[in-house]
This record gives sequence, structure tokens and C-alpha cells, in this order.
Amino acid sequence: MEDLSKNTMTNYEEYVNSGLARLFKFMGLDKVEWEAEGVTVKDITGEEYLDCLGGYGTFVLGHRPPKVVEAVKEQLDLMPLSSKILLNQPLSQLAEELAEITPGDLKYSFVCNSGTEAVEGALKLARLATGKSKIITTENSFHGKSYGALSVTGRKVFRKPFEPLLSEIEFIPFGDLEALEHEIDHQTAAVILEPIQGEGGIILPPKDYLSQARELCDKYGALLILDEIQTGLGRTGRMFACQHYGVTPDILTLAKALGGGVMPVGAVVATADLWKVFNQNPFLHTSTFGGNQLACKAALTTLREVQNRNLVSSAQKLGDYLLENLKQLATKYSSVIQEVRGKGLMIGVEFKDESYGGLLISELVKENILVAYTLNQQKVVRLEPPLIIKREELDLILTKFERALSKVIELAS
Repeated sequence: MEDLSKNTMTNYEEYVNSGLARLFKFMGLDKVEWEAEGVTVKDITGEEYLDCLGGYGTFVLGHRPPKVVEAVKEQLDLMPLSSKILLNQPLSQLAEELAEITPGDLKYSFVCNSGTEAVEGALKLARLATGKSKIITTENSFHGKSYGALSVTGRKVFRKPFEPLLSEIEFIPFGDLEALEHEIDHQTAAVILEPIQGEGGIILPPKDYLSQARELCDKYGALLILDEIQTGLGRTGRMFACQHYGVTPDILTLAKALGGGVMPVGAVVATADLWKVFNQNPFLHTSTFGGNQLACKAALTTLREVQNRNLVSSAQKLGDYLLENLKQLATKYSSVIQEVRGKGLMIGVEFKDESYGGLLISELVKENILVAYTLNQQKVVRLEPPLIIKREELDLILTKFERALSKVIELAS
């Protein structure tokens, strides 16, 4: 096992990414993950870790959820991938299910392989359906790293090396309605927003921001795209985070949790009126692997499991409990913690200095708890455990979190 661990690190250094290998070593994350079940990940030595990161929101059902795994195995024996020339029954089922559970009159779906692909599809549909090209997005946002998705991602460190990107993209501060009013006009094709900024640091919008953004889009004939890739499917205590704010988008993007932690799958869902432009030419936007039978079976089973097990309600109750207890820790350790915020089981702990966050992550790994910081804001450590987590497991996380905090203060002093 020791040789396998060394070989894995060597392969990272020589063939994957040497910078990533250095980061893993520095933060004490140079363990080889080997198997996982429920909320637990085991490394190659058999050491167990409680997964409080959940694949950045992917593992709503935990690792290897039995019913999703079973559905995928059954489909594997029938037909894993589509011939692309005959009708795909699991794809049709998934599209119907998405139409039923998504808010408002969202109806048609294009099923793809990832969140960034879903955003690409949403941007293309918005420009095609409106005949306009201006897109408004927000600073500090994250929508993916493929060309179009990166163009609307609000962090320069990711965009700058690849410029010029898409043209006619305008950035405004998230939550600033006045800035949106100033920027939106009749040439705007769409406004793309995360209901809650995930990689931006678990940033919640002002109470009426999304509803007023909806009104402005309607006023100027612009489409509202809501990116629910990280927030969707129960994560925030509602099936979709936009439901907290009573808002329905014209286009919705999904991924991460949709595949049940078993298959990579994303989707862009839109109204029937918008989909007319795709209906007129079905080959304008396609994917070889998107909508394959294995992924669709995983997604269908995931949607049913989330609903049948009442995980949305559970996420709300457990999230309230975790948030309240973390806020108490923030008061006790106010010398290092700036703020705790979130909805459901999507919570961010913002530190006064990003070095505290890095130290905490390393200390929690020593305590066998897996967490990470948010990609755009390294002062913020996120907690996004599987929605199947139990209250006693949250209590264990809280105990170890406080112990790690004490160690951080000791190391930083």
C-alpha cells in the first residue's frame, strides 16, 4: 500500500500536475482515496474520513447510493451509451421528470455531461432565441471553465490567461440591483446569476434581489438564466434555491448532484417558447455522450430518491442546526472567524485571513474530516455534506471543528 501511495504521488508529479501535487503535500492531503460509502471516504490504508465537502455538492445521496448504483448496473447490462440514431427511452423519461420538478413552465431539456456544458447550452440558447448577444453576469461568480462559461465567470485570475473570450459580456456586483438597472437594456440577451454564489464564498443575495432582477429582465425583454449547478436538488433546503425567493427563470442549469454521485450528468432546462429555435433545427446543439442511458438512469433514480426520502426537508432542518451551532462557534472564536452564512446544507465559514482557512482544512484532515475552501474566495471554508448525513454526525463535525479551530489559533499566535 505504501508503494502504491508513493507511485500515485509520483504519477501526479510527473504526469498529472506537479503544482497540484505540491499543494496536496503542503496541506497534508496526500492520501490516496480508495473506497467510499454514504458519508465516509476511506484511504488506501483503511483510514476513514467523514466527507463534509461532498464533491462540491455532488454527493447529495452520499457515496455509492445503492439504488443509483443498482440502476446503473442494470442499464450497463442493456445498453450503456446511445447509438444516437434511435430513440433513447431513459433520456425521454429524464426530460419528463425534469419538466415536472422544475419551477414554473420550464419544460424542455438538453442533457449533457457537466455543469460547464449546461452553461454553454444556456448561453447559446439565450443568444439564439433573442437574436441579441449582450450577456450580463456578476463579479465573483463561477459558471465553469470552458470557453463560453469562462467568459461569464467573474474571476479575472481564471479569465485573463485565455482572453480574448466572448465579446459583449458585462460584469456587475452580485446583489447590486442599482448596477443591474444601469447595465440592462433592450440589447441584453440574458442575465445569468447563481441564486447563491457558491465558489464566490457562499454569498446570499439581498431578499428581493432575484425577484427584482426577474422584473428587470421582463421589462427589457432579456432572459433570466439561473445557474443551480451547485444549489439545485435540495442542497439549500428547497428543491431549487430560486424557490426561496419565489423566482422562476427562463433557463435553468443543473449538474453536480443530478448524477447521484455515480455518473457525470448536467442539463439545461428552458421554456417551450424558447425551445422553438432548437426544435426548428435539432442539430444546432448536440453531444455524443450527453444524455447517454447510464447517466439518465442515474439521474432519474437520484431525482426519485431525493423526493422519496424527503431529503429537501431534511437538508433544511439539519442545515438550520449546523448553521446555528457554527454561528455560536463564530462568536466564541471571533478573533479568527469573520462570519458564518448559508442555506440548508450549503454553509460557508469566512475567516479574517485566508491563512486561517488553509490551516483549518489541514487540521480537519488530521481529525478525519474533509472540507475545502471556495474557489473564488479562499477565506471561506465550505461545508456541503451529503443530505443523508445524520445529526449525530453533524455533532461529531462540530466537536472536531472546534478542536481544529483551537489548534489554528495556537499555530497562528
